[in-house]
Amino acid sequence: MVELKSREQIERIRTTGRFVAEVLASLRETAAVGMSLNDLDAHAHAMIKAAGARSVYLGYHPSFGAMPYPGVLCTSVNDAALHGLPSDYRLADGDLLSVDFAVELDGWVADSAISFQVGTTDPETLRLIDVTERALAAGIAAARPGAKMGDISAAIGKIGRAAGLGINADFGGHGVGRTMHEDPHVPNLGKAGRGLPLRPGLVIAIEPWFMAGSDDYVIDADGWTIRSADGARTAHAEHTIAITESGPEILTALAPRE
Repeated sequence: MVELKSREQIERIRTTGRFVAEVLASLRETAAVGMSLNDLDAHAHAMIKAAGARSVYLGYHPSFGAMPYPGVLCTSVNDAALHGLPSDYRLADGDLLSVDFAVELDGWVADSAISFQVGTTDPETLRLIDVTERALAAGIAAARPGAKMGDISAAIGKIGRAAGLGINADFGGHGVGRTMHEDPHVPNLGKAGRGLPLRPGLVIAIEPWFMAGSDDYVIDADGWTIRSADGARTAHAEHTIAITESGPEILTALAPRE
């Protein structure tokens, strides 16, 4: 069931979203060559504890996971697209790191993801990240009252396909609010003018993830980590947004500096 949020509820999600943005910004600044994924997870865990928040990842155990999720971050490196587990792996120069983070604060959840290169950058990786971020922006711009869910999906897919990137719609965005995953599903491929009508009060996470290769993926034996089937690099970008009478509002943006 799709639940529309009140203005007050949207503001409470925005409070959570700003904390999510602060954690991701801190992780981007902290991540460095030689640092382990467990180090990054511990950094985020400390920030969660200090804020009195609750991780919605830690211990999460849907049917596909071979184990309860062991961390507070999804840290996916290079060919890993989604749900990468924290581990002792140490970041190497030039690695492409995607960090997905969701948390509950005072009963409300927000979800966001960023991708960036650690150490030395290269044009192909930066292009992959840029296209993914542009697709996110296009999806958000399409999330207007009176539009359809397919308009969001089509906007995302158009950017990715024009860049020649692999796209798979099995995993995509979702409703957000009292829990991490609510209705509706937000695919990264679709046809404009079709699907759920978008109404003010709808809060969703829009999250394109693209592969610099084919549309196919594989899942590791851990049941969590999703990788490109051909070993190509991947990128992931995500914001939690609210659809309002005047258009989309990003709820996982950093608070303005005073």
